[in-house]
Amino acid sequence: MKSNETITVLCYKKCTTCQKALKWLDEQGIAYAERPIKEENPSAEELKSWYEKSGLPLKRFFNTSGMLYKELALKDRLPQMTEEEQLALLATDGMLVKRPLVVAGDVVLTGFKEAEWRERLLG
Repeated sequence: MKSNETITVLCYKKCTTCQKALKWLDEQGIAYAERPIKEENPSAEELKSWYEKSGLPLKRFFNTSGMLYKELALKDRLPQMTEEEQLALLATDGMLVKRPLVVAGDVVLTGFKEAEWRERLLG
């Protein structure tokens, strides 16, 4: 990651993992812009762009432990859905999106794994 790149962190205030991630960024002295994922849900276009940059399987963008994911029975439904349908579904509600979601240039991270963040954001 280049030092002049803006880091955007999509997060949910009540999420303890998000709180840990923001605390970690603060401790590392990494500047970031916070975006509330529930109020400012990413669009299908944003999600598609981030998914393509990330190199991750699309399933990693879903909050698989969330209530909404379980209510919609997505564990069984996702395998039958196209990528476009999955992206459109993710864009309907920020609570379906895995968080925190970090976007920094070509770096896209889902969830908070300190070792991965250290490697990808601090190099």
